[in-house]
Amino acid sequence: MTVAQPSNNGNLVLRLASSDADLQGAQRLRYRVFVDELGGNGPLVDHENRFERDAFDASADHLVLVDRDIDEASFEHVVGAYRLLTDEAAMAHGSFYSESEYDLGILKASGRRLLELGRSCVSAEHRGGMALHLLWSGLADYVLEREIEILFGVASLHGTDVERLALPLSHLHRAHLAPPELRVRAVETAYQPMDLIPEDRIDRVAAMRDVPALIKSYLRLGGFVGDGAFVDHAFNTTDVCLVMDTSRMNQKATARFTEGALR
Repeated sequence: MTVAQPSNNGNLVLRLASSDADLQGAQRLRYRVFVDELGGNGPLVDHENRFERDAFDASADHLVLVDRDIDEASFEHVVGAYRLLTDEAAMAHGSFYSESEYDLGILKASGRRLLELGRSCVSAEHRGGMALHLLWSGLADYVLEREIEILFGVASLHGTDVERLALPLSHLHRAHLAPPELRVRAVETAYQPMDLIPEDRIDRVAAMRDVPALIKSYLRLGGFVGDGAFVDHAFNTTDVCLVMDTSRMNQKATARFTEGALR
């Protein structure tokens, strides 16, 4: 799968990582976004060489957006990335990444084809341009080729101060809670309620201003959030679990997804 698209920021090519350089490029980009920008950390993060790694990388496919004008040897050539973990790969690994935060039993018992989305990031200089559009176009191709039925993954709001995030969390819970058959739940040992503000006191416009763009994109496509949030102190984030059932997407949302159009 290869998509080429010239842009003002360089000659961008989308592909599944096919070399160590591509994987390390994705991990370098993740370091810049999740460690430098967001203050995250983790047991396998390589601070000396600036790679954000974890144990799931070897089991997943990595969708990478590459700037062909940048030397691969620098590991700076990847300007966008998505980590994709199928149910078969998760079974071989022993779990999905999200299972450390959410009980996925209801999805795993559905018998439907699952895909976990993770580590989505775009370099600062490519945000607001074609990068996210291209990544989502490639994701749509991947989903269609593999006949994926349910997409899910944790998505983050920056910071761990739940009181400060009470408005967007409450709105997500009230307006976008998953139906029972898709409603994953944060693990009991770390369950953080999201319904923190009564519905009649929620300013929906203000709440959506505080919702990150990636989460808004999933919601526009008909995505839902699970029950409860997870405060991830290692990554300095508060996470929600997003779930999207491709069979529930209406015609407009399906066109938006398959065209990679998130605007």
